[in-house]
This record gives sequence, C-alpha cells and structure tokens, in this order.
Amino acid sequence: MTAADLMAVMPLLILAAGSVLCLLAGALRPGTYLYAASIIVVSTALLWSCAVPAEAVLPGLSITPFSRFCSVFLYGAGIIALLLARSYNSRHDIVGEEYPATILFALSGMGVTCAATDLLMLFLGLEAFTFAFYILVAIKRGSAKGVEAGLKYLLNGTLSAAILAMGMALLYAARGTLKLAELASSRGGAPEPIFLAGGCLILLGMAFKLSWVPAHLWTADVYQGATAPVTALLSTASKGASLAALLLLLPLFGAWHGLHDILWLAALLSMLAGNLAALVQTNIKRMLAWSSVGQMGYVALALVAAPAGGVRAALLYLIVYAAAGLASFGAVSALSDADEPEAIEAYRGLGYRNPLAGAALAVAMFSLAGIPPAAGFMGKFAVFSAALRGGEFTLALVGILSALVAVFFYLRVVIVLYMKSSEVPVGLVRKLSSAEIAALLVPTVVMVLLGVYPQPLLKLLEIILI
Repeated sequence: MTAADLMAVMPLLILAAGSVLCLLAGALRPGTYLYAASIIVVSTALLWSCAVPAEAVLPGLSITPFSRFCSVFLYGAGIIALLLARSYNSRHDIVGEEYPATILFALSGMGVTCAATDLLMLFLGLEAFTFAFYILVAIKRGSAKGVEAGLKYLLNGTLSAAILAMGMALLYAARGTLKLAELASSRGGAPEPIFLAGGCLILLGMAFKLSWVPAHLWTADVYQGATAPVTALLSTASKGASLAALLLLLPLFGAWHGLHDILWLAALLSMLAGNLAALVQTNIKRMLAWSSVGQMGYVALALVAAPAGGVRAALLYLIVYAAAGLASFGAVSALSDADEPEAIEAYRGLGYRNPLAGAALAVAMFSLAGIPPAAGFMGKFAVFSAALRGGEFTLALVGILSALVAVFFYLRVVIVLYMKSSEVPVGLVRKLSSAEIAALLVPTVVMVLLGVYPQPLLKLLEIILI
C-alpha cells in the first residue's frame, strides 16, 4: 500500500480504529464523553473525505468521487444521530460504550459498501452495518417493543443475508469471478439462466435493505420499536448505503429488460402500499415508516428511468428524504422524556410549545409531501421529470397520484402542530440541549436550501456520475 492509498482509505481506518478505541475507553472509564469523542471521530473522517480528494484502487476497494460523496453524506447522517442520541440516551438510561462504538462500526461498514469493487467486499460492508443495526434496534433492554423489533429485524435480516449470499454464489458460479467490473463485462447475447437467477436473488435481498415491496413488512415494527435516534439513522443512512450498493450492482445486468420490469413492479407496489397504509396510521413512527416505503418507491421509479437521468434523480431524492427523515425522527427524539410521544395527537400545539422542534417537523412534513419551497418538491420534480423523459408515463402518473394522497397524512401532522391547542403548559416543556438544537437545525436548513437552490448539488451529482 502506497502513501497515496493510505491517504485515500484513511476515513475508513479512522472510523474502524475509533470504534475499537471507543470500546476500550468505555471499559476503562465509562461516561457520556464517548459521544463527544465519537462525534469528533466521524467529523474527522468526514472532513478528511472532503479535504483530501485522494483516489486509490485496492484489493476489493476503490476510492472514487462517487464513494467519497456517498461517504460524506453517510457520515453527516451519523453525526446527527450521535447528537440526538447523547441527550436521549441519558434520559432513557441507555448507558455504555457499545452505543457510540456500534454507530462508528456501522458507519465504517457503510463506507466500505460505497467503495466496494467485488461481491465479497460488498457483502461484508452491507452485513457489517446491518449487523450493527441489529444491536442498535434492541439497545434499550427494558423495552419490550425494542426487543421485539430487534428480533424481527434479526430474523428478516438473516434471511436477506442468506438470499444475497446465494445470489452472489450463483454469479460466481456463472462467471468465475467476484469482481464487479468483470461481472459487468458483456459476453454478448442474453445472460445465462444461472446468472439471471443469482441477479434476481440479489435484487430481492436489496429490496429488504431498501424497504421495497414485497420485502417491506419489517419496516413499521422495527421503526416503532427502535429508539428515535436509531430510527433516524436506520431510515436514512442505511437506505443511502443500500442505494449506493445497488448502483454498483446494476451494471451487472447490462441491457437485460427483466431488470426494468422488476424495478417497475417494485416502484408501483411500494408507492401504492406505502402511501395507502400510511393513511390509516395514528402512530407517528409507524406513519413515517409506511411513508418510507412509499418514498423508496419513488427512488425505484427514478431507477426505472436510469437512461433518462434517473440515477442522478434517485441520489438527489434520497438526500432530500434523508434530511426530512433526520428532522422528523429528530423531533420525536428531542420531545421524548420518560417515553416517546408516538401518537400523532400527542403533538398538539407543538409548534407553540417547542418552536424549533415544531418547525423542524413541519418543514420535514412539507418536504416529504413535496410542497415548495421545501426540498422535497425538487426531489419529486427530478424523479417525475426523469420518468417522463424515459417514457414511463403510467408509472409517473401513479407516482403523482400517490404523492397527492400522501399530502393528506403529512399535512395532518402540520395541522396538529399548529392548529390544535396544546394540553401541556408551555412552562413545563423541557428545553432542548445544544446538541439537539444543532441536530434539528442542520437538516432543516438543508431542506430549505436545497428547495430554493439545488443547482450546486445537481452539478456535483452530475460530476460524480460521469
């Protein structure tokens, strides 16, 4: 390994070493200082990725502009999750060094996923951060919901991992290599049946990671049972890393038309199932979980129109969705005391009781609904424009109609925030910590800025996708 290679992979080394050191430091001297130390570690990895544009090709890994961009996005989400968790965990008696160490481990796995160049490294990266979430979802030991959610996620995730591994094994059996570049090279004609079988199994495994129908049923229970900071990271960074992995895998299918049909069906069913199920939810975390299924359906819609600029639209949409997810689950986290206020009616008058948390949640709802000037409008515009340019008129129409349906349950939350009187006196509301204020302000500002001026991000996406 040369010095240039070491400079390129340093963010991954920083996160991996930080995870181990966090465990050791916690064993020697427990304390909440580990959250601040973990934030410093992730911030160092993020700044290194931005300030040192080194590229490297290593066995199983390739540090490219695409991998660095995805890593910066994922590390930023990790910092927000750590800011939320520091105060939340102290209020809910979640102690121990394993929480920040596991988040660092998850982020290092996500970084490996984005830079993978062969199936083995991709699988290790995917399962590394998924394994970390098995622990994080059930981290609150006294919570029956958390333990149940952790078990459901573990069982479904184990099945997903087995399906992915079987699919990758079939690809290796068909082509005799694990390298993505060699697997994507055309042999002329249609891919052999064993290769297509492996590819379809991989798509099914990735559907679990992205909460696409029919591999979506775990989402609502896990989102509800996990603590709010964990759900914030699971619903955003996990989806981002999974989309990056899928984008690395899509060239393997070449011009096979079956890929279009599979993504088309996943987009259709996810948009319909997610938005229709969210209509009847009274629990805000379950509503956001089902809406997440619908939001990932829009990402699938963008991928269907990949030849017409759909990949750039998918990445833009995921970044916009991640900002809204961090803000919405961040508001749930910041407003929790002994218990999380899960019923939507529990947020009555929140806009007056806690103006910052209320504003963050309201802007997130506007963004998810696609109402300008929030960034969600630009995200949906990019997705539907790509779909129409690609000739996917039927799917675009279904997406637009499902988005109109979604406006109802998103605006219902805003109405509760500002148009219903609060049952809790303003003086009894807990003040937010500085970490919580920062964790709510950053995604809220991002949503507003991207809604008003998305051109720099669009140009950056165009550069990294060349």
